Amino acid sequence: METEVLSKQKRIAPGSVIAIMAAALALLMIGSFLIGRYSIPLRQLMGIIVSNIIPAPLKEFFAVPQVWTERQEIVFLNIRLPRVLLSCMVGCCLATAGVSYQGVFQNPMAAPDILGASSGAAFGAALAILNGLSGYQITICAFASSLLSVAIVFLISGKTVGNKVLVLVLSGIMISSLFQAGTSFIKLVADPNNQLPAITYWLMGSLSGTQTREVNFAFWPMLIGIVPLVLTRWRINVLTMGDEEARTMGVNAGRLRLIVIVSATLITAASVSVSGMIGWVGLVIPHFARKLVGGNYLYLTPASMLLGAIFLLVVDNISRNLLAVEIPLGILTAITGAPFFIFLILKSNKE
Repeated sequence: METEVLSKQKRIAPGSVIAIMAAALALLMIGSFLIGRYSIPLRQLMGIIVSNIIPAPLKEFFAVPQVWTERQEIVFLNIRLPRVLLSCMVGCCLATAGVSYQGVFQNPMAAPDILGASSGAAFGAALAILNGLSGYQITICAFASSLLSVAIVFLISGKTVGNKVLVLVLSGIMISSLFQAGTSFIKLVADPNNQLPAITYWLMGSLSGTQTREVNFAFWPMLIGIVPLVLTRWRINVLTMGDEEARTMGVNAGRLRLIVIVSATLITAASVSVSGMIGWVGLVIPHFARKLVGGNYLYLTPASMLLGAIFLLVVDNISRNLLAVEIPLGILTAITGAPFFIFLILKSNKE
């Protein structure tokens, strides 16, 4: 009993934990800019950043000595900056979608692909590769197919009666299975020399070759989806108590659930369309965030956002620097996420 009281007294305030996470993410981003196959020292990095931040009319008054090479600036602006930003955005959105789904469905095993968004994106990407499309076109097809799969799930659940949440989840499982079968068929008929390896690599998840236009493409749907989740996060606390309790507190449970699901689906579709299939982030990170800040969504949502960005950025740094050939992100997140989730389960049982 005394040990439990002492542990509660020593626990850091949730706001402080979130501030520490934000500072850690900022430092990690700077460190990510520095490391790579082509080195950019800190002094040169700061010079590049400052010179690009200062508006053109003010550069003659605030001249920055050019201590960097043109190649270093090209590597930073066109390769490293888009990739670091996109890894943070994808990690943030997948973790936010995961924690939102877990609150809405009141299920700790809920993940961003629970409604078939990931399977739909995989089918769209595979179909695009089969038809000879590449790069940005694959991203658009994956995003459109992801939204289509979830739209079908909502259409099916809207035509049924009974427990809407249960029907929604079951419809998601069914549609996800159908799109997975479609992806498998595409892999069967694809050219084994060119198309099949491209499909397989996309399905494993990667941020290799990220360009600025992909960051711009994903930014707006991510922003549109994540803003409502942040603004309504305190209401998700009420939603976890049940619809009757929410109604007594003046919260329209059905409308709130729809807003959260649509928003979480939008950021999931945007994430998967630019990164491929990256699992475990939306499942594991929210549980780890709960260990740090508790179950109050007022703090849990921002903590999950920051922790998801940190996690995927670290994994991406390992992916692009560990070996001569990049390791797909889906492999690394599974290797790190699955054992860590087992650890959390065992620790929870002991407590």
